Amino acid sequence: MTRFKELDPILHSQFRLAIVSLLIGTEVAEFTYIREQTGATAGNLSIQITKLKESGYIEVTKKFRNNYPQTLCSITPLGREKFSEYVNSLKDYLSPKGKFKSKYIFEIPFNLEEHKVKII
Repeated sequence: MTRFKELDPILHSQFRLAIVSLLIGTEVAEFTYIREQTGATAGNLSIQITKLKESGYIEVTKKFRNNYPQTLCSITPLGREKFSEYVNSLKDYLSPKGKFKSKYIFEIPFNLEEHKVKII
């Protein structure tokens, strides 16, 4: 048994994770909105959206609005499920305390004020 769960390789890409994170909070997002929010080029965004679509994580609808092409993206139920699993796996990485018993793990008390650590 491994200590940590394997992270979803589709979502572990920083750029694809950003796309899915944007879609989690909205019903539908337009291609241009996603491009503006991520700072991606149109070509790179198109490639990453295609990977997410082929994996079944998002749905892509193409149509015309005022004679201009419009690409709309929305997250699928599978995409929501995979995102939730990914976030839960990350939580295990961030706070494994108590999950894995070992005689080699010790808790060291740490006082932020005593060590003059500034939290921003």
